[in-house]
Amino acid sequence: MVDNYKGRGDAVNHIAAGTITSGDVVVLKHCIGIALSDAVADDIIAVQIEGIVNVPKASAAVFAQGEKLIWDTSVSKFDDSSATPATGDITGACVAAVAGLATELTARVKLTPGNATLT
Repeated sequence: MVDNYKGRGDAVNHIAAGTITSGDVVVLKHCIGIALSDAVADDIIAVQIEGIVNVPKASAAVFAQGEKLIWDTSVSKFDDSSATPATGDITGACVAAVAGLATELTARVKLTPGNATLT
């Protein structure tokens, strides 16, 4: 094995700024991940940044499979691409793995690290 290989890269270590519950969406500047364990401030936890996960969704959001979604920081939920991103929102950190309906409160998404835009 080469000396510079450090791991698969599907999860990264993160220092918690506050309380985090396993399964929470964690914002890593231009990247979105999912906490793999509970944490309090200054704990180091693993955050999944690749894969397909269920995340909270804005109730009115409707989107097609493959659509880029927006992380709305004001409500801590994902919205469809027709929403106007506000300061702090992240666009393109994931795409819809399945279509989303207005009646659903969660979305199944494919995390796409390295493709996001921070507004």
